Amino acid sequence: MRRSTRAITAGILAVLPLAAFAEDSSDPIVIPIHNWSSQIVMSNVVGQMLESAGNNVEYVTTDSQAVYESVRLGDVTLEMEVWEGAFGASFRAAQEKGGIVDVGDHNAVTREDWWYPMWTKEACPGLPDWKALNDCAALFKTAETGDKGMYLDGPVDWLKHGKERVEALDMDFAVINAGSAAALWAAIGAAEADKKPIVVFNWTPNFAEAVWPGEFVEFPTWVDGCDKDPSVGPNPDALYDCGNPAKGYMKKAAWEGMEEKWPAAYATLEKISFTNAQIAEMAKMVDIDEMEPEEAAEAWLEQNEDVWSAWVN
Repeated sequence: MRRSTRAITAGILAVLPLAAFAEDSSDPIVIPIHNWSSQIVMSNVVGQMLESAGNNVEYVTTDSQAVYESVRLGDVTLEMEVWEGAFGASFRAAQEKGGIVDVGDHNAVTREDWWYPMWTKEACPGLPDWKALNDCAALFKTAETGDKGMYLDGPVDWLKHGKERVEALDMDFAVINAGSAAALWAAIGAAEADKKPIVVFNWTPNFAEAVWPGEFVEFPTWVDGCDKDPSVGPNPDALYDCGNPAKGYMKKAAWEGMEEKWPAAYATLEKISFTNAQIAEMAKMVDIDEMEPEEAAEAWLEQNEDVWSAWVN
């Protein structure tokens, strides 16, 4: 059930100390929006919390890698989903330049990698081992990939390095980039109809794990430096010859000037910590229930007042 924004606002204000945001600047807090559902809904949840407490908020659509430079420069105020596997390198590079701060981890544990639904394992029983997947490459051939199996990677701007991994491990696969997260889900849904083997980029937390039980492909274990030093990993002449971190972090980041300019909002940001289940639910509201992100954020706030009320007090 959806309540109006005015009703949500009243509910939030009821649990806030009256002077909680008295010291915060009236300038807008700029929150970036990317191209996957949980990040969009989470950003709207946080934005609505801050707006209802008296802050001004603006949303801007930004590239999910370049955003860390924008935060560092103060053009964007914060980032709610810093995934270790996807964005750890960009985040660390921005930290080295200065201007961006680590505002702590969410409770959620992340993983991002090649993934398949369980009917694929029935056709290739050696899974989840990556060598077994490669031996089964012919099962994944398409008209587009010819004699090679198809791996459907994430959108190009997610920089998942699927092509580099295929080359580093000499895999008999061709990498095709999906245009969006929705295209990944559509491909899995289409394959489900006749249980066609499929391997795609996927991640957790994500609603998909509840809809399509599956497993991640097990590549050589991630070692720090696999993406920077060719000597790290099984192929001494290549980068990206290992899997992504199996238990990655999801952090929050902010412009270093946020704490001074919006101290109360920054204090709230420090307390915010979403779980895997909460993040998966946010994605489900958009990807399965077909709610608009703003509406999903309102619904989440309504249904989880016992969670977020502790963050704003």
